[in-house]
Amino acid sequence: MALDSGTVPVHGLHHVTAIAGDPRENLAFYTGVLGMRLVKRTVNQDAVDTYHFFYADAAGTPGTDLTFFPWPRMAVGKRGTGLADEIGLAIPAGTLDDWSARLQSFSVEASRVEGPFAESALRFRDPHGLRLALVEIHEDRGFEAWSESPVAEDRQIRGLHSVCLWQADPARTAEFLTDSMGLHSVGTEGGRHRLAAEDGRSGMFVDLHEPSDPARGRWGPGTVHHVAWRQRDEEEELELRDSLEQAGFQPTPVIDRFWFKSVYFREPGGVLFELATEGPGFTADEELEHLGESLILPPWLEARRTEIEAGLPAV
Repeated sequence: MALDSGTVPVHGLHHVTAIAGDPRENLAFYTGVLGMRLVKRTVNQDAVDTYHFFYADAAGTPGTDLTFFPWPRMAVGKRGTGLADEIGLAIPAGTLDDWSARLQSFSVEASRVEGPFAESALRFRDPHGLRLALVEIHEDRGFEAWSESPVAEDRQIRGLHSVCLWQADPARTAEFLTDSMGLHSVGTEGGRHRLAAEDGRSGMFVDLHEPSDPARGRWGPGTVHHVAWRQRDEEEELELRDSLEQAGFQPTPVIDRFWFKSVYFREPGGVLFELATEGPGFTADEELEHLGESLILPPWLEARRTEIEAGLPAV
């Protein structure tokens, strides 16, 4: 079912949430190696015995967030259909050689790729097997440099660039993304069909790939848990939620995550999607200069702080 007349489509990626192993290793890699800022140290609100780490630019700008649930006792994930398989992170044009040398200095194996879509990228995995790509971009985009990053400002990660979904029937998902979420086709190259939100800038891309083996993937460390799409406010979110429900999907009610409001549903290929509002943002309960320094809980979990802290590993 196509978008109803007047329905507002998504505006690009809001965040991508993946599953990690040991939280200390995760924290060391994303802040120490990739130089991203930990902008919120909290817990999974649906499973409070695990952390939820948010890495982003200095201000936690929507669209720069890569987040993690560290579940070290969970079986390693299995790549396959119904899961996102690779996350693209934007870096400034001309910095690929510097990033290659940096990753090599930390013994991270990376391969340089030219294309598809005329992109130069470095592909590698994080310590728990998550597939990542640093992709050079030639455009300016909303970004706040982190002054304490070990990576120089002119080389810092600018935010999410793209996400690749493995699909048994990519045409069906492409139709859904076009008709029900307002994306448009960019083209097909290198075994990937790319779609984009709005005018197709960095941070608005989703790639669909049909693997030769259609076996379903399985959540676990090294896999993506869900892909979140940006909505400006709750009014937009409710409008799209209603449209999805009318189209036969089963979106959740709006869930207050305190820093944004969320709606979850599965797209036709099985990938878990989220609609997330741009605000109120991570400074709603912390000063900008102190983001990520301490464990922050939403107000409805504060009464359980002692219990929650006792169940979390030290980081």
